[in-house]
Amino acid sequence: MAQDLSGLKAVVLKALDDLKAVDVTVLDVTALTSLTSLMVVATGTSNRHVRAIAEAARDAAKEAGYTVLGVEGEAGAEWVLVDLVDLVLHVMLPATRALYRLEDLWSARPGQARAGQVGDGA
Repeated sequence: MAQDLSGLKAVVLKALDDLKAVDVTVLDVTALTSLTSLMVVATGTSNRHVRAIAEAARDAAKEAGYTVLGVEGEAGAEWVLVDLVDLVLHVMLPATRALYRLEDLWSARPGQARAGQVGDGA
């Protein structure tokens, strides 16, 4: 059964705001993958902050009745992923976020070069 995506998004964004997540970005990836509908990317200021943000979002979603498929990366907390089925949350340290640039990766369309990527020369 499909989840209420707007409700889930609201719950997650409120948890991120409550924990003072930095530079929160919401990406609609429905045209790029069938794995999820939204990706939310946020930054924490320290490993402890990253872990706390991810835990707060997970707990808030669970308390609101949404499915939590899993959480990855809590041990090191440089990048914690929370899989909420229709929404995947990525919480990262600033250096990790700058390195992986998920916004660039997931905003590129098929056949479109991402920022900093050279085309095929055609």
